[in-house]
Amino acid sequence: MKTIVAAVDFSNSTAGVLEAAVKIARAFDSSLHLLHVVEPEPSYTAYGFTPDEFPAIHLFQEEARKRATARLQEALGKVTGDVPGATVHLAEGSPMHAIVDYVHKIGADLVIVGSHGHGAVASLLLGSVAEGMVRKAVVPTLVIPAPAAK
Repeated sequence: MKTIVAAVDFSNSTAGVLEAAVKIARAFDSSLHLLHVVEPEPSYTAYGFTPDEFPAIHLFQEEARKRATARLQEALGKVTGDVPGATVHLAEGSPMHAIVDYVHKIGADLVIVGSHGHGAVASLLLGSVAEGMVRKAVVPTLVIPAPAAK
């Protein structure tokens, strides 16, 4: 395991994902890639609008990218002491597909994702990136559970 991707979504499971990624990267002397995926802008045509008629969504998307970039840099700061060569990457698209694409692109050996601990109904309705990654695993995928609610 020389190349590890830690997919972070900045939820309550992110700290556990980072902790596991650092431990494994150190144990195997691996490179560590922190990846965050920003969901794409909604299709304006589905609602009968053009981008010019609804500019707030574009501004929201730009702000989401800016905040994600800042949060990735914060996460990088938390791991670089232990994994000096760690890098960050921001992707856009469907989270599961973007993660799989990135894994293929860099030839990763392991993916680490967090679970949100949704119930069965929420997972059915919302889907789950962690579940999708396990189902469509192209490399070993480690799912870190979200911390228990207090």
